[in-house]
Amino acid sequence: MTMDSDQAIKYINQREWRESRLGLERVSELLELMGNPQLETRFAHIAGTNGKGSVCIMLAESLMAAGYRTGLFISPYINVFNERIQVDGQAITDDALAKITERVRLYADQMSDHPTEFELIAAVAMQYFADQHCDIVVLEVGLGGRLDATNVIPVPEVAVIAPISLDHTAELGDTLEKIASEKAGIIKSGGCLVSAVQSPGVSEVINEICGNRGASLRAVDPAALVVQANNLTGQRFTYKHHQDLEIRLLGTYQPANAAVVIEVVECLRRKDWLISDDALRKGLLSARWPARFELVHQRPWFIIDGGHNPQGAVSLAANIRHYFADKPVDLIFGVMADKDIQTMLSAVLPLASRVFTVTADNHRAMPADQLAEYVRASGLTEVLACDSVEQAVTQAMQTADPDQVICAFGSFYIAGAIRRLFGLVPQTG
Repeated sequence: MTMDSDQAIKYINQREWRESRLGLERVSELLELMGNPQLETRFAHIAGTNGKGSVCIMLAESLMAAGYRTGLFISPYINVFNERIQVDGQAITDDALAKITERVRLYADQMSDHPTEFELIAAVAMQYFADQHCDIVVLEVGLGGRLDATNVIPVPEVAVIAPISLDHTAELGDTLEKIASEKAGIIKSGGCLVSAVQSPGVSEVINEICGNRGASLRAVDPAALVVQANNLTGQRFTYKHHQDLEIRLLGTYQPANAAVVIEVVECLRRKDWLISDDALRKGLLSARWPARFELVHQRPWFIIDGGHNPQGAVSLAANIRHYFADKPVDLIFGVMADKDIQTMLSAVLPLASRVFTVTADNHRAMPADQLAEYVRASGLTEVLACDSVEQAVTQAMQTADPDQVICAFGSFYIAGAIRRLFGLVPQTG
């Protein structure tokens, strides 16, 4: 029986192989059986804790503006599954997803150690990018780096490490340095690495690994970044000799992410990629990235933010203070049970007057009633555990004053549901 796209997604998402099992053996075997499609294109490989998605989209837009056929692999998706795999800004079609998944299944089901969910998705993506004859693929790491399925690729044109903070500590380590060592596993011998501004300990780890592997290193210079304007219409900044650049992405951290992209472009230019300053400027300006401090409604002001770890929560609180100083804030909060919930709450609860808790659409999510108890234990009494995301959004909107700020955060798995309520989900085909 021939698969359709719904059957393909159901096959990939089967509970039997949802468990995250790091390692390259399974995905290497699967891709070998498929004829190693990952060897047919070139890559920019992006790791990090926070900001890697924003770096990916700004870089992909810049490469497209330069005329290159550009693949993009991201995780997780916000609106629809297909958007995890894109070429030139267009998500993989339902037909292509079904056909490639059916082919992948033929090989995966004969393996004694079946690939995980993420490994199946990565294999589908590699085949699609090869079929589409991409010039380059912007490839976001799923978890960590060293043992992540995406690290099966050969030496990339450039590797990138976005800002590193504490997250996934059970899998990656309980210190920044241990996490950095795992994420720096994408550095390959003779390659080129671009690093965001990091803590001193993380920088030391990255420098040491680059030195041991003979990889060149370009690091963002924070002193060269000057933000000239930052409001709800966008941001303007200068980095090194690049003057008066503009982005529409909100968030006080986004100019620093854009500086990472600029360094990546400089690295690619040294490898004879033809990316003009004009293409870079156009790419940065055209980048749109849902659920990253995304303003979806005004008066009341409604923000969706995918921040799902302590550093993300700290950044969210800083952004609320920057853009909405002195305005009352309601929170809609849904999060995975394995996150550092208490530390996340400590960052944002001082801003909140009310909290609506929800259960994110994921088997790892903390139930809304348990999450409400966490919030109450932190000292806030006006807390409502909601039966659905729709109930939380409806109640928050109906009871808000025009000057109110409503911020939904804690998980990308609630962002898609909220964007659908606001009519912001793109069509696939």
